[in-house]
Amino acid sequence: MEPQLSIDPVSDVEQLLSYPFMVNALEAGTIVAVMAAVVGWLMVVRRQSFAGHTLSLMSFPGAAAAALVGVPLAYGYYSFCVVAALVIATGAGLSLGRNRARESAATGTVQAGALALGFVFLSLYGGVLESLETLLFGSFLGITPGQVLTLLGVAMAVLIGLAVVGRPLLLASVDEVVARARGVRVGALSVAFLVVLGLAVAATAQITGALLVFALLIAPAASAQQLTARIGVGLALSIGLALVVTWVGLGLSYFTNWPVGFLITTLAFLQYAAASAARAFAGRRSRTGRQIGGPSGPTAATGASAGEPLAQSVGGS
Repeated sequence: MEPQLSIDPVSDVEQLLSYPFMVNALEAGTIVAVMAAVVGWLMVVRRQSFAGHTLSLMSFPGAAAAALVGVPLAYGYYSFCVVAALVIATGAGLSLGRNRARESAATGTVQAGALALGFVFLSLYGGVLESLETLLFGSFLGITPGQVLTLLGVAMAVLIGLAVVGRPLLLASVDEVVARARGVRVGALSVAFLVVLGLAVAATAQITGALLVFALLIAPAASAQQLTARIGVGLALSIGLALVVTWVGLGLSYFTNWPVGFLITTLAFLQYAAASAARAFAGRRSRTGRQIGGPSGPTAATGASAGEPLAQSVGGS
C-alpha cells in the first residue's frame, strides 16, 4: 500500500515514524541540518562559499577512491574533504593570514585537480559507482543506524569545536585586523575552520548529495542573515530554517516519491526568496517612513539594520 498524504498531520507523522528507515532518515537529517546551519552561517559570514562548493565536489573523487580500494563510500567523503581543506589552506597560505585572491586561486585549482583525480580513480576502478544518482542527488532510503551514529559523532565534534573557538573565530571573520591586535591566532583558526567545513560538507552530502549540498549549507544561513544581524538570533533562525526544510522535504519525499534532494533544495530556495523579499519590503517601508516623518522605531533610533557588519556585535566585548 502506497503512503497517502492526508489532512490529519498526526496520522501522517505516525505513518512516517512507523518505518525504521524513515526514523533513521529523520534522525540523520536533523543532525545534519543543525550542523550545516551553524557551519554554513559562519561560512557565509567568512565569504567562503566557493571553498564550500569545492569541498562538496570532493565526494566524487572520494567515492571513486573508496570504491577502488573496497571501503565504504563515507570513508572517501570524509578523508577527501579534509585533505582538500588542508590543501586549500596550504596553497592559500591561510596560516599566515587570509588573502582572498590567493585563496580563490587555490580553491579553483584544488577543484579542477580533484575532478581529474576522480576521473582517474573511476577509470582504474573499471566499473560503475554504486548508487551514482544517490551520490550526486542524495537519498534517505539507505541510511543505517550506524551512519546515524557516525553523523552524530561528527556533528558533536564540529559543534563542540565551534563552541570553544566561536567568539575569536567570529571576530577574525568580520575584522581580521582587530582580531590580530587582540592576540587571536587568525591563521590557525582559518585552517581549523576549513577542516570543520570539510567535515560538515562530507556529512551533509550523504543526505543531499554532492550537487545539492548547498541546500542545507548555504540557503538557511543566507536566509537568516537576510532577516537579522544579531548573532544568537541569526544562528537560531538558521537552525530552525534548516530543520523545517529537512523535515518537510523528507516528509514530502516519502509521500510523493519525489527525490529528496530536489524537494529540500526547492524549499530552501523558496525560503531564501521569501527572506530576500521580506528584507526588501522592510527596507522600502523604512525609507518611506523616513521621507514622511523621519526615523522612528528601535532600528531607526539606534541606527542598526540587518545589513550592518557583525563586528559591532562581536567587538564590543
